[in-house]
Amino acid sequence: MKKITLLATLALAATSSAFADNYFGGSIGSGATIHYQTDLSAASAVRYGLNLSFVGLSSNGLTLGGGVDYLNDVSTGGQSFGGLSPYYGFGLDAGVGLGSITSIVLYPHVLGGLSYNVTAPLSVFGEVNAGPAIGFATAGGSSSTGVSFGYGARIGLNYRLP
Repeated sequence: MKKITLLATLALAATSSAFADNYFGGSIGSGATIHYQTDLSAASAVRYGLNLSFVGLSSNGLTLGGGVDYLNDVSTGGQSFGGLSPYYGFGLDAGVGLGSITSIVLYPHVLGGLSYNVTAPLSVFGEVNAGPAIGFATAGGSSSTGVSFGYGARIGLNYRLP
């Protein structure tokens, strides 16, 4: 029974890893970000990022920011439009500040972008995003909440890992 379970697990892993390309990259624009991206299928991926513009340690305390994005290709069958591959998706960015002021910022958003494969392992992308920015903060016993409209744009690089 253990052998059958092991073989089934290996077969499932081999099947699901057929599309499991992994990428490492970074972007600039609405913050400087490094990210890790993994394909879920031939047309979709998940990207996990660390927002370096928000990460820091100061006299006010520690700040940390990051996000996760789900990406889906517009083109079908791996086709691109003149070398450009359009995609869309949605994501959630979050920032946390701990110290004299404790704060949480959430940014659920939709996004759209274009990627271009420069060489076999290297691609570039540009994207825009928009959504509500929701903030919560406490300082000195008082608290505040705010909601505004957020938007951003960035350009970046992806390097496919071997």
